[in-house]
Amino acid sequence: MKSLILGTAALAITASMAVAESHSVVRLGTEGAYPPYNFINDAGEVDGFERVLGDELCTRAELTCEWVTNDWDSIIPNLVSGNYDAIIAGMSITPERQEVVDFTQNYTPPSPSAFVAASEGADLEGGVIAAQTGTIQAAHIAETGATILEFPNPDETVAAVVSGEADAVLADKDFLIPAVEESGGALMFVGEDLPLGGGIGMAFRKSDPDLRAKFDAAIQTMKDDGTLNAMIAEHLGEDSPAF
Repeated sequence: MKSLILGTAALAITASMAVAESHSVVRLGTEGAYPPYNFINDAGEVDGFERVLGDELCTRAELTCEWVTNDWDSIIPNLVSGNYDAIIAGMSITPERQEVVDFTQNYTPPSPSAFVAASEGADLEGGVIAAQTGTIQAAHIAETGATILEFPNPDETVAAVVSGEADAVLADKDFLIPAVEESGGALMFVGEDLPLGGGIGMAFRKSDPDLRAKFDAAIQTMKDDGTLNAMIAEHLGEDSPAF
């Protein structure tokens, strides 16, 4: 889904310094602010699709895991610097990211991005479009004739439409569906859905190929026995793309 483009080779060099021979406890980094993929529940714990998925993957890989939250705009740099061992945070697999980190196979197929506005006549081509900083949606808007309005938090992009600061927001459709449903008709989907990204995967330091391989194998077992599709349907919706 999201795409963060990192332009410094120093991060890749730092990766070799952060590698560990073994992982007694594997730290899983997530944003905790992107429902239904990941969010913080009323008990103050990481919750959502990726919490359930990550716990199951750790069980299958016979690993002890703990969860760490990190702001989206620094989530890759802090992986590379060793603050946690993997990212599982609604992160799209993109060529730009693959220059810095290594991904597992995708654990969701590519999911559409969508526009949400307060009126059907919103100007999607030349208007002001809100998006979260460092996402594939922000990168797409930057290549069009629209004016991009970026925010660090995804909820702020929707709030910008509600306040009239932006004509529309472009984000993952799975994220926007609850916002539209809960708006009481104040928000609506407009325009065509956009197929962006190559699906979501877990990201690892390039110096951790063995750990990445363990999670990659666990993802494959969930695809093979159908539990991944069932989990996608339960947490992301029956209409969400599955394998």
